[in-house]
Amino acid sequence: MIVFPNCKINLGLHVIRKRDDGYHDLETIFYPLPLRDALEVLKRETANVKRETPEGHSSKEHFGPVAIHMSGLPVQGKAEDNLCIKAYNLLKKDHPQLADIDMYLHKAIPMGAGLGGGSADGAFTLQLLNEKFQLNISRERLLDYSLQLGSDCPFFIINKPCFATGRGELLQGIQLDLSAYSFLVVHPGVHINTGWAFSHLTPAPSSQPLKEIIQQPIANWQKLLKNDFEAPVCKHHPELQAIKEKLYNSGALYASMTGSGSCFYGIFPKQQLPAIQWPVHYAVFELQ
Repeated sequence: MIVFPNCKINLGLHVIRKRDDGYHDLETIFYPLPLRDALEVLKRETANVKRETPEGHSSKEHFGPVAIHMSGLPVQGKAEDNLCIKAYNLLKKDHPQLADIDMYLHKAIPMGAGLGGGSADGAFTLQLLNEKFQLNISRERLLDYSLQLGSDCPFFIINKPCFATGRGELLQGIQLDLSAYSFLVVHPGVHINTGWAFSHLTPAPSSQPLKEIIQQPIANWQKLLKNDFEAPVCKHHPELQAIKEKLYNSGALYASMTGSGSCFYGIFPKQQLPAIQWPVHYAVFELQ
């Protein structure tokens, strides 16, 4: 069984306050986009056939009842910290009948980019295991499991436009359809540590509710819809500000950094993505 975890972007992101538990309260709009990884799960006894993997980085790691085979873009950090592995272990603890498996994860979503790729992989693993092995876990319980993986993970259980508060886990579905537009997502190859990004901004209440801003014409978003991480991240990496400027100069109706960076995206009229020259090490994704 194969699933295709998608990425997300943030439409506005305000960090409101730092909480006593060390987390931050924030508000943002999560919006799903069709840049996707690929994730396959096979029972261990059926996973003994040699498999072809796409070109790019590849590796295999065993962790007891689960092995993960990774290809595509490299994934930083220890393999045992991969959210797919953690998702399996969460379910195995409560569902000991869960079979030994081999996971095949092909990465197309850049890591450390603000696109939620790792969170998507973890959340999709929970849903895939639930369906494949008929665990009959409710959506509410899947949301609980996903929050144990990370603050962004519950969004990918819902995977529809949401207004998010709290740590990002308190989700309210909203009516927002951007299918009349095309997206250009630019990854400059810079990895931004989320903890570092939080430590370099000053929390403050937002001046206007995000849910009100996104109901305005998209032409108004440039002046109103802000990501609090942009200023400190671009101060430390000044080359990133040039990405946003180039998107606007090329006709973007709205452009912003997503998450804590380092990806930027531009929203353009449908089927009117411009041909822009970027540095050769940038990864650029055209999402029509």
